[in-house]
Amino acid sequence: MPKMTFVQRDGTNKEVEAPLGLSVMEIAHRNGIEMEGACEGALACSTCHVIVEATWYERLEEPSEDEEDMLDLAFGLTKTSRLGCQLVMTPELDGLVVRLPEQVTNWMEM
Repeated sequence: MPKMTFVQRDGTNKEVEAPLGLSVMEIAHRNGIEMEGACEGALACSTCHVIVEATWYERLEEPSEDEEDMLDLAFGLTKTSRLGCQLVMTPELDGLVVRLPEQVTNWMEM
């Protein structure tokens, strides 16, 4: 089973099993990782924002224009920011490392 690591807001690492075909957001929810995902993966918010470790970012497909638009709403945006709902586990991503941002803004509740 592939694995991935979440660097949580307190700086601790949590390695979890990452079933192929599931998104990073779904994997977080299955493992009790604090990630909101307010739109449930509909690409309508930025609450599943993650910061991908630079060495892994280069291996990802380019974000869609819709994902880039949602990322513009994310707090603490970085060059390696992505939406967890748009990152789907593949064999090539076994070992993926993502960091949760310090804050998340839920524009859907405002």
